Amino acid sequence: MLKGIDSRMPADLLDVLMRMGHGDEIAVVDCNYPAHSSAAGTVTGRVIELPGFSAPEAIEMVCTLMPLDPFVPEGALWMEVDGKGAQPNPVHEEAIAILAREMPEGGGVGAIARQDFYARARQGFAVLRCTETRGYGCFILRKGVIL
Repeated sequence: MLKGIDSRMPADLLDVLMRMGHGDEIAVVDCNYPAHSSAAGTVTGRVIELPGFSAPEAIEMVCTLMPLDPFVPEGALWMEVDGKGAQPNPVHEEAIAILAREMPEGGGVGAIARQDFYARARQGFAVLRCTETRGYGCFILRKGVIL
């Protein structure tokens, strides 16, 4: 046990967050996302499982340790619902509230089309799958720096 770290944080996730550098991205995905096929192309090449967490809960836990990147227009992205564009649904609204609170000054949160999300997640550092059941509950978080 370590002080100051959520006891539900799996060692695999802690390891990944420590190995990520500025600009590396982690995808936080829902239970319907093709996590294993997507993760095969990432730096780690595997899925980190986070059972029992909604996407907003997973994001909140990650953000307790990992700073978000304010040096790009969007330090975090959420997956758009097909045909609705950048209209957030409830899971997005919950996560956006957390991300807005955690985003350093100058950073932003944006939307990304589903197919573009898939392509970007495959090029990221890791895929974190939670048990979020709400559709399109997928996000990309870009690691920032501690100033």
